[in-house]
Amino acid sequence: MHPPVYLDHHATTPVDPRVLEAMLPWFGSKFGNAASRAHRFGWEAERAVDRARRRVAELAGAAARDIVFTSGATESNNLAIKGIGARHIVTMATEHKAVLDPVKHLGAAATILAPRPDGRIDLEELRAAIRTDTGLVSVMYANNEIGTVQPVREIGAICRERGIPFHCDAAQAFGKISIDVDAEGIDLMSLSAHKMYGPKGVGALYVRRRKVRLKAQMDGGGHESGLRSGTLNVPGIVGFGEACAIAGAEMAEEGGRLRKLRDRLLAALQAGIDGLRVNGTMEHRLPGNLNLSFSGIDSEALLMSIPEIALSTGSACSSATVEPSHVLQAIGVPADLAHGSIRFGLGRFNTEEEIDYAALRVLEAVKRLRALAPV
Repeated sequence: MHPPVYLDHHATTPVDPRVLEAMLPWFGSKFGNAASRAHRFGWEAERAVDRARRRVAELAGAAARDIVFTSGATESNNLAIKGIGARHIVTMATEHKAVLDPVKHLGAAATILAPRPDGRIDLEELRAAIRTDTGLVSVMYANNEIGTVQPVREIGAICRERGIPFHCDAAQAFGKISIDVDAEGIDLMSLSAHKMYGPKGVGALYVRRRKVRLKAQMDGGGHESGLRSGTLNVPGIVGFGEACAIAGAEMAEEGGRLRKLRDRLLAALQAGIDGLRVNGTMEHRLPGNLNLSFSGIDSEALLMSIPEIALSTGSACSSATVEPSHVLQAIGVPADLAHGSIRFGLGRFNTEEEIDYAALRVLEAVKRLRALAPV
């Protein structure tokens, strides 16, 4: 039996062994609280946090003082959106729920833009959506389902031109493609360690402090310059910093390798399956992402037939019903194809042999399910 193949790296990534090695001492002898300023245990922890902060900032093209550690991108999104207190927000229908739900619950007026069929924003529609009372534009860097990379630099330029803060959920992009918050005009950026081979439960919010003022969403202790109270997760932060250092050194080469593996997978599936649709643009896409719809196939049935391949569907379960992905709906994928969509998320430790095996098993399963379907 072939060992399981993990192709769900948008959901989470395995912790890189080098990251784990860097973290381990901070679970044992190096146990100090980074806020303890009266002894060496605390000083040692504080130095480790400061080093990690510099590493995160360097990968983002940011100043270390502008990195606020959080529990992950969901908390960072909430701090950015709720903390800025905007009267009107512009965002997109394809955003993660960690953006759409805080926008909804905030109670502010919101303009939610539909994407173009390729998943990218229409820049002229963005210009037209900005009002005199617009206090925030929030557009994710790269989509978690279809991998579409937005024209971030152009969005940032529009926001600068209008004097409006630009928030970017970069959980999927950070550590995968090059980001420079200054060059791209990003004022707030949400990050998550576990999407880039770091540990779960730690992330950050980049805050351009000289332009943006936020109201803290958690009170008590005044940690992180008063923006995020709570004892810092030192082992997690150390791991996050190590993951950033590795990404900075290896990201370009890794991205090229993943593109080749992704294209190899797509070519194999296209050669063996009719009625295959690629969702999103192949030109502006994360290196390891592939989102496909298989005509005449139910994605849940497909996944159940290949349990040794870790994939995810383009549908989200809600109570007893299965609704098509809001992202696929937004880009105009017909409901039957949306119900037959699969997200492939390739990652650092995948091999050619694994990709070829996954392609073979998917091909076999699709053919078998289509043969069983009523004519």
